[in-house]
Amino acid sequence: MTHPAFEGLLDAYLDGELAAPDRVELEAHLRACPDCSRLEQRRRALSVAVREQLVRFSAPETLRARVRAGARAEAGRTARRRVPYWSTLAVAASLAVVALGSRQLALRGAAGDAITNQVLASHVRSLMPGHLTDVLSSDQHTVKPWFNGKLDFSPPVYDFAGGGFPLMGARLEYVDGRPVAALAYGRRQHVINVFLWPIERGSTAGPRAATRQGYHLLHWATPAYTYWVASDVGLAELRDFVALLQRGDSAAAATVR
Repeated sequence: MTHPAFEGLLDAYLDGELAAPDRVELEAHLRACPDCSRLEQRRRALSVAVREQLVRFSAPETLRARVRAGARAEAGRTARRRVPYWSTLAVAASLAVVALGSRQLALRGAAGDAITNQVLASHVRSLMPGHLTDVLSSDQHTVKPWFNGKLDFSPPVYDFAGGGFPLMGARLEYVDGRPVAALAYGRRQHVINVFLWPIERGSTAGPRAATRQGYHLLHWATPAYTYWVASDVGLAELRDFVALLQRGDSAAAATVR
């Protein structure tokens, strides 16, 4: 079994969807390959974290009340006077639009919270011994090529040691249903994780800033990438780091042009 074949079967294996022969072959590969075994452990831990922390939303009670009140009011008006058929349809259509819009807002909020929770879980897990980096290096010219063949994109990598945020290394993570790049930076005794992946429809969901369990998370998007940054460093210092990162992207884009 090759690594690409393993990664293609891993999600089905974790979901219990593999046929018995494929499962036996994959488990044999896991026992023989430390790299794939670590990847399987990270994805299994992420799956557990998502199930435990995913926020679920139901339709707001205020929406239910508005729909019921609107229906009762329309029924009363109909009883007092004849209403053209098209007018009744228009009221029903308006209520449907309100309900659909509220549902879409709730779904977007749920998607944003899900990604926020995934990023937080990945950051906390990285702080456990041996989980911070797959490639340990402060040299951006060592870290960037390490991603070749591991991702379907080449993430930008910068070293901000001169600004007090040295590069520590990188690893692979799994966020928003796809493999992503995770870059680790230091700030005194603190760790800053940068998660990024190509911009896609729905990938920018999430709050611009959040604080969960004592960790700050900042999120933004460029024309090319979705970014998330997580750390327990002070919020002002974290914003200084983000400014360095954004200036690095701007300088890189200007060089390309």
